[in-house]
Amino acid sequence: MTATPVGFIGLGNMGGRMSRCIVRGGGSVLGFDTNPAVIGEAGATGAPSVGALVDACDLVLLSLPDSTVVEAVVLGPGGVLEHARPGQVVVDLSTAAPDSTKRICSLLAAKGADYLDAGISGGAAAADSGTLTLMVGGDEHVLEKVRSTLNFFSANIFHVGPSGAGHTTKLLNNFLNAVSLAATAEVMVAGKKAGLDLAILLEVLNKSSGVNFATLNRFPKIITGDYLKGGLTNTLMMKDVVLYTEMASQLGIASLNSAGPLASFGLAKALGYADEISNTVVDALGDVSGGVRLHDPKESA
Repeated sequence: MTATPVGFIGLGNMGGRMSRCIVRGGGSVLGFDTNPAVIGEAGATGAPSVGALVDACDLVLLSLPDSTVVEAVVLGPGGVLEHARPGQVVVDLSTAAPDSTKRICSLLAAKGADYLDAGISGGAAAADSGTLTLMVGGDEHVLEKVRSTLNFFSANIFHVGPSGAGHTTKLLNNFLNAVSLAATAEVMVAGKKAGLDLAILLEVLNKSSGVNFATLNRFPKIITGDYLKGGLTNTLMMKDVVLYTEMASQLGIASLNSAGPLASFGLAKALGYADEISNTVVDALGDVSGGVRLHDPKESA
């Protein structure tokens, strides 16, 4: 887009990985995070403040926990909106409430800046390898202006509609992810208690109508003791499901399938797995099912 560095606010679990992809691809990143220690790990040069970062960059990327934090960073004193200028592009890679996204887009537009909401999917592994999927809402012409930068960490970029459509699509995707993960975790605990060979069970499921992302990509690792750490935590998964249910209520949609993931990830949070990867929901279900663990190191010793 320009010769200025890419501004990146939020260099934690996912933002740091995306930043490293930009740097590996030959770009430069000016970063800001409330934890300064992660800035260098992300390959970025540190900015002294959000305002200083926005002043120095034509393109600003956000990777933040939720809409509350996004609004504080964008709308708060010394934030993105206060320093925004005509022609600047801000891309929100967070998972946020679509209504909040549309409001921010309107406020930035009044200052001549553009705002894209870009939900991401693929988890930590895809972020590391630069193969994320992006679902982008906002002006399609603006997306084309910044596509070359987004390509550093994305294998698939979809323009899904106007402002808010990217975050709406992300919530729909994450809800299905939450349902399949929670349901598969329950099935695997049941299979373990029933005395089944879990590797064979997964092979059957993956050749049958029960196949899903969790059976294909998560549980083949989990049953060996590898929880694929680095991805979405139980707290963040719960947050995304709640955002989905709020959106469904606003749309007048009966969300009959939300009870399962709300109960499952709520249980995981209550039992001490809040900040662990959401795959550990299977351990939370195992805890209340007689102390079941899919992988016992002694069994493979």
